Amino acid sequence: MIGALALNSFDKPPRRQIEREFGVPIPGEIVAPAYWTSTALKHLPQHGPIDWGALFGRQAPIVLELGCGNARYLIGSAVWRPDHDHLGIDILPVVIRYATRRGNQRGLKNIRFAVCGGQELLANHVRPAAIDEIHCYHPQPYFDEAQAHKRLITPTFLALVHRALKPGGLFVVQTDNPGYWRYIEQVVGYFFEFTPHAGRWPDAPKGRTRREILALKRGLTVYRGSGRARLDLSEAAAVQLAESLSPPVFDPDRRLQQLDQLERGGG
Repeated sequence: MIGALALNSFDKPPRRQIEREFGVPIPGEIVAPAYWTSTALKHLPQHGPIDWGALFGRQAPIVLELGCGNARYLIGSAVWRPDHDHLGIDILPVVIRYATRRGNQRGLKNIRFAVCGGQELLANHVRPAAIDEIHCYHPQPYFDEAQAHKRLITPTFLALVHRALKPGGLFVVQTDNPGYWRYIEQVVGYFFEFTPHAGRWPDAPKGRTRREILALKRGLTVYRGSGRARLDLSEAAAVQLAESLSPPVFDPDRRLQQLDQLERGGG
């Protein structure tokens, strides 16, 4: 009898360690520390592009997330698509620390994180036609008019995204800022066969990102869209086109500023 009880206690599988944020599970299980990995890319190349094969030790499709925050989406993609390699970047070191911790604790070998700006990464560290997917969720709208020039989604940025993607590569963008979305709809179609996405993402109906979860909980409309890089647009033509299009000038709606600050400050 005692032996049977002892056997049953040791036969029980270890309790699954699932991390939650606002009640929504973050993809992947936290594994035993012996299986943790190191996902921080502390130094980008001083000169020239990233060697993806050397970084990940293999040749695989590459997925970038620009402005990844705490990386809820990218970690999920790395968990569910082990045959893809992933890089997430953000200009805020604090959120990259959250992202690397989560990637490490899940033992992921197909993901890296770095502190870097999106335009800087694409202009200086990515070869043309090297990337399979680029995701950009809730880019900062910059509510202060003096900082509006920092907005990421510009014609120049979109030309860099088009240059970085393989022919027909995928660009995904999302925001809850109506003014930003109106601008995105006006300009993205010049570079991509772009289609707004009706409804929530089927892989994450409660939100692909921390910001989306917060927005949905507050009843805000989330605008989503994706498109394939236009095949009839050369790199030179994309640069020339970008020079002819207007920069992102729109009313960012200061009522959304409190949510923006909350989203950027947490892990």
